[in-house]
Amino acid sequence: MTTWILAVLVLYFCQIYLSAVLYLPAEGLFRHAGGRDVLPDKGKFTARSDKALVNMKENLPFFLVPAVLAYVLPETDMDLAVIGAQAFFFGRLAYVPLYLSGIPGPRSIAYGIALAGTILMAWALVPA
Repeated sequence: MTTWILAVLVLYFCQIYLSAVLYLPAEGLFRHAGGRDVLPDKGKFTARSDKALVNMKENLPFFLVPAVLAYVLPETDMDLAVIGAQAFFFGRLAYVPLYLSGIPGPRSIAYGIALAGTILMAWALVPA
């Protein structure tokens, strides 16, 4: 489970910096390294990247709470919790490029897979 928690946190970290990297061509390296008081207009991909990041920020607590509780609660079905964590990670991993591409159907499926992973993790906490 620790591996999957760390993998999700690395994915979150990458999403944070994806938005910053997508701003770079619009403002240039020198301005990008400055105070960034005034940001240039967001392009299509930068705006989508920011929205995907906000979505990750909204969903991360719902992943982390059952992931940490899996360690604490003694009757946790750890195999099911790990499967849920894997589904969350791979769903979110697919979600980012699908969101950037603007394809709504597959993006929603990737989100659903991640959501199902969160539900599996919560279900794993319920004593049998």
